[in-house]
Amino acid sequence: MTGKTHIMGGIASAAAVVHYQHYDPTIFIIAGAFGAVLPDICHGGSKIGRRFPLISKVINTIFGHRTFTHSLLFLLLVGYLLTLFTDNSSIIMGVLVGMVSHFILDAATKNGIKLFYPVSITIRFPITTKTGGTVENIVLLGLTLVTIYFGKDLIL
Repeated sequence: MTGKTHIMGGIASAAAVVHYQHYDPTIFIIAGAFGAVLPDICHGGSKIGRRFPLISKVINTIFGHRTFTHSLLFLLLVGYLLTLFTDNSSIIMGVLVGMVSHFILDAATKNGIKLFYPVSITIRFPITTKTGGTVENIVLLGLTLVTIYFGKDLIL
């Protein structure tokens, strides 16, 4: 999926979660958007990879794309590291929700993800789509509608 779809996926997921939970909506949704692009730090052409090219290059050289940074291991590591730097549950959980949305969206692509890295099993949905294609645009529209639905009662 493209960066814009991941960002909207993170925002939509965060808006849905914050609708039912008691997190700070603004912080949670911003953290969700950040978490939604974080796994692509392994790809130099991604939104976050272009912002941090050296880190992206190192991670890609060591792990490749859609392996470690698209795994439950990375999710746990990020969660742990966040608890070392903040006790704000809206930030921590927002980032993690955004990351999970990223994993789900990339599992819907033909390449899938290595969710159980270092085990080299590729996880993908039975029906997949091409990154940047028409189906992705429909998904983006759906995520936008989810955001509007859950966000309409939030004051940001």
